[in-house]
Amino acid sequence: MSKPLACFSRITLRARAAVQPALHPQARAFSASSRCCTDGVYQELTAMRIRTPFIEAFRAQQNEQDATQPSISTEKTRDLTPKKMSDSYHKVILPLARDPWLLDSYINSSGHIRLGTIFMDLDALAGVIAYKHTGDSVMTVTAAVDRITLKRPLSVICDLEISGQVTFATGRSSMEVSLQVAKAPLEGETVKEDDILMTCAFTMVSLDPTTKKPVAISPLITTTPEEKRLFTQGQQNYNHKKAASKLALRKQTPNDQESDLIHALWLQQVAWHDPNSHTRKPHNAVTMASTQIQSVQIMQPQFRNRHNFMIFGGFLLKSTFELAFTCASSISHTRPTFLALDPSTFENPVPVGSILYLTARVAYSDSPLLGKGEGKGGEGGERRTRIQIRVDSKVKNVEHEEVGTKPTGVFSAFSPSFPSVSHSPLSSLPIFPSKFDSISSSQIK
Repeated sequence: MSKPLACFSRITLRARAAVQPALHPQARAFSASSRCCTDGVYQELTAMRIRTPFIEAFRAQQNEQDATQPSISTEKTRDLTPKKMSDSYHKVILPLARDPWLLDSYINSSGHIRLGTIFMDLDALAGVIAYKHTGDSVMTVTAAVDRITLKRPLSVICDLEISGQVTFATGRSSMEVSLQVAKAPLEGETVKEDDILMTCAFTMVSLDPTTKKPVAISPLITTTPEEKRLFTQGQQNYNHKKAASKLALRKQTPNDQESDLIHALWLQQVAWHDPNSHTRKPHNAVTMASTQIQSVQIMQPQFRNRHNFMIFGGFLLKSTFELAFTCASSISHTRPTFLALDPSTFENPVPVGSILYLTARVAYSDSPLLGKGEGKGGEGGERRTRIQIRVDSKVKNVEHEEVGTKPTGVFSAFSPSFPSVSHSPLSSLPIFPSKFDSISSSQIK
């Protein structure tokens, strides 16, 4: 080939390459994977969460080299300088309305935004914010999700802004990270109160990367009245959780009010089983045991956390939420509406490669248990019954030697709606503890 012809060929190929993206703006690779990408989490958050390809971390572990943790530091090298809330502030824009391929990861079968995937992003962002406050000299993990409240339904596909900051830290090992999901404002504008769709708070704990013991972190300093208000709210949340932990049934017997309720429920079931009583079990009353469903999953590396060999807390949130949704729909025979997530704890880590067992059951319903009142009325002539779903988790290794009980989540509440003209028995849904059945039978004999 002559030199002029070769030069012309190179110019032609370059020109074709330059116009190729314009001809196929929606083209994408066959492979769904890319560098620093895990399913269901926005890539910008994933890039800050996953720092090492799993195969490299795995090989390093095989060679007994710990390449999964931050560089080891001592107490003297950690920066414990007090920090402002604004130092940890971070926001991410999800261009769901502008990017239909990105929306594919967030949409559900009914054409709405998938809440479970948003929960994954919230946990990932909480980790990013926590590390902005603590730095990389510590290992930071999610200890609890204190509350997720849906202020307005995500009924329209739009760009979302997820933002947050550390709002409470006294210098101990834990901190509170407050987050919100809102409709993304226009360029140069700020989020309006009416555009806030969801609020939540995460409790993060910092550990020594070597000993895995809690370590001190920088305390917060407040400079504005709004920051003082947020810090005070965080202190109140901390005090409330501390007081509530002392009231757990494993630590304290039921109080008088709880004992009266248990006794009343027991008497009700005794009457149902008494052949001499005219009281019969309502046709729409069900036991907790009959509402129980379970899922089993293998914990794959794609859902690992920053430290490579434990599962990302956001994935656990998504899995428990979707099982709770399934439980609510199976008992109500309708599509439930998520209202809020009650405090949920991560008591133990879930290792990559383990088997996760999730068990969901209805723990409470708004319908009258003892024949008082009516279900909550809804808008548009609909009746709504609020029910609370509890999800417990347990993890085992592949050999199925039980490792122990793992984090417990309580999901409250899903609100199945029923038309006011409906005569369905599910328009009122009393839930009774199934353990009373055997007690009642023995008492009658």
